Amino acid sequence: MRIDRIELREIRLPLRETFVTSSGSWENRRILLVKLEGEGQEGWGECVAAEDPGYSYETTETAWHVLTTHLLPGLVGREILGPEEVFDHAPHVRGHPMAKAAVEMAIWDLHARAVELPLWELLGASGQPVPVGVSIGIQPDDHALLRQVERYLEEGYRRIKVKVKPGRDLGMLRAVRDRFPEIPLMADANSAYGPEDVPLLLEMDGLELLMIEQPLGHEDLLDHADLQSRMRTPICLDESIRSVGDVRLALHLDAGRVINIKPGRVGGLAESRGIHDLCLAAGVPVWCGGMLESGIGRAFNVALSGLPGFTFPGDLSGSRRYWDEDIVIPEWTPVDGTMAPHEGPGIGVELRMDRIEDLTRRRFHLPDGP
Repeated sequence: MRIDRIELREIRLPLRETFVTSSGSWENRRILLVKLEGEGQEGWGECVAAEDPGYSYETTETAWHVLTTHLLPGLVGREILGPEEVFDHAPHVRGHPMAKAAVEMAIWDLHARAVELPLWELLGASGQPVPVGVSIGIQPDDHALLRQVERYLEEGYRRIKVKVKPGRDLGMLRAVRDRFPEIPLMADANSAYGPEDVPLLLEMDGLELLMIEQPLGHEDLLDHADLQSRMRTPICLDESIRSVGDVRLALHLDAGRVINIKPGRVGGLAESRGIHDLCLAAGVPVWCGGMLESGIGRAFNVALSGLPGFTFPGDLSGSRRYWDEDIVIPEWTPVDGTMAPHEGPGIGVELRMDRIEDLTRRRFHLPDGP
């Protein structure tokens, strides 16, 4: 498979409502889209880096720099047998998995289109509808949160995740649990707490949470292991997991009993599948997290979630959860609390190029030129 042409563009996609977590808030998303052309086909990938370094050291700007300076130059004219070879020309680039994932996933899409297979089939996934959950940002008060929870339950979502931070945590979760005693409920801290907050975190044990996601710092595996030893509630690791090696260490320490796999966070689909396979062999459940992706990124997440180890509903909300209009056709829409990958080759959705053009703020081509 020869890469003949590359296009990188940044689009600005406004959210329907402000999304608030312990590490920041978002009203608009600056999304980088990678298009690779070859073999008469094109493949698309999406970079999930945020506008600021609250979640990861990677940002939209660092990803643009790494892509245009280090990862994309050298790809044009290369013959690539598969996604695993995509960065053979850039072994010097350490880290930056979000930038790498955008290119790697575009290769997966291009390869799947070239062999006329749906992406999920190329990955070895089932292609069956997968259960979906929803992530609710921090609300101004408990009444607003309860209205949001009720709304999403009525829409059929099978798991509710509530973002928490110091000062908006235990009492808020108790209000949800009191109102909805039977729902699958989890809390996501995005590394908002430290070892000094362990007594508060232990109080969450009585709320029958499905899990608590990343309560402590992203490098605090030892502290997570200590906390897990004192909690019945499973700890889910998110920011701490960037590779198969991170998972091996976390499982060895018993630092968490659930793993959130975000393809953009770990460098793409090959690493995601490796993490999945390791966890499946160890009997550790996984699920697919979201990063406020457009419908392009959502396509990869839905396809991946058909692998057998994905036993919890993922953050695979429908397009209209975040956007007034998505950039793909058809838009992603849950049905009876599930979402199915599409049958077409590659990611299975068509891009709305007219809308993408309207949203584009900058672009980069190889070879040079329009």
